[in-house]
Amino acid sequence: MNQDQFIPILEVDQLQVSYGPFQAVKQISFAVHAGEIFGLLGPNGAGKTSTLSAIEGLLAPQGGSVRVAGFDVRKQSLHARANMGVQLQATSFQPELTITEIIRLFAGIYGIALSDEAVQEKLESIHLGDAAGKKYGQLSGGQQQRVSLVIATIHDPQLVLLDEPTTGLDPQSRRQLWERMEAIREKGCSVLLTTHSMEEAEAVCDRIAIIDHGRVIAIDAPAALIAQHQHDPEVISVTRKGKVTLEDVFIGLTGRAVRS
Repeated sequence: MNQDQFIPILEVDQLQVSYGPFQAVKQISFAVHAGEIFGLLGPNGAGKTSTLSAIEGLLAPQGGSVRVAGFDVRKQSLHARANMGVQLQATSFQPELTITEIIRLFAGIYGIALSDEAVQEKLESIHLGDAAGKKYGQLSGGQQQRVSLVIATIHDPQLVLLDEPTTGLDPQSRRQLWERMEAIREKGCSVLLTTHSMEEAEAVCDRIAIIDHGRVIAIDAPAALIAQHQHDPEVISVTRKGKVTLEDVFIGLTGRAVRS
């Protein structure tokens, strides 16, 4: 990792989010560096969605701050959002538009001029070069997610937020999205990924933060967390096949109870 990769693209500092008397996020702090895929993991209700919403600027936190590329999300929202791309778990574009029309539409929103060749290159990069005239509503779930990621990154943001992007995808589509994440990282951009797949987090994330009950309870590289907790009795007690995995560590730290 070169020196530039230690520059924080996302800084979350003492973030607090409350809904009435309920405190969903309790002074969470972490940073995502340039050229890093960072995973945000946690059980249902742990505070992931509230944290992500505060980063996106969709809700105002009760305390703390969020900075993207040095810009405060609340005080300099336009600059922060200009450096951010977001792909939600389910993204709906106009089903009657072709994917070429959708790409051109969102390029225009960002003030980006794309030649026919540039549009075709983007489609080729997501293995949809032969589907330029296909309507969005005719695409499979995996194809729609690939188009959604192109839209989220069309303005070359420094930070890309991916909210459970591979949920419901088949293994081939999931691996292709992993490759796209890695391509984003290779360009020096950063990815903040939320996922319930421990396999995914272990495969693509440089570091992860595990949050539970609104607090960060662990943060490190996946391999380092496994090494740190592999002899923990709580972790060993949930190991299924002898070899400690990230999922074992996750369950050992957050508990076996199913969250609603």
